[in-house]
Amino acid sequence: MDIGFRADLIVENKVIIEIKSVETLSPVHPKQLLTYLRLTNIKLELLINFNVPLIKNGITRIANNL
Repeated sequence: MDIGFRADLIVENKVIIEIKSVETLSPVHPKQLLTYLRLTNIKLELLINFNVPLIKNGITRIANNL
């Protein structure tokens, strides 16, 4: 897309995966990802933060109109 949007990974045009490595996720991160979902008409996004002791605690599922 020519609007400044760069997804880290898009899987089969069904899921966007956004990768972060931050100490804490700020409230702007999920809002930014909802914007990505609306721009691409994809319904599901996973926000993965690798800066956590257990990776399962760093995975956030964000859905758009599911």
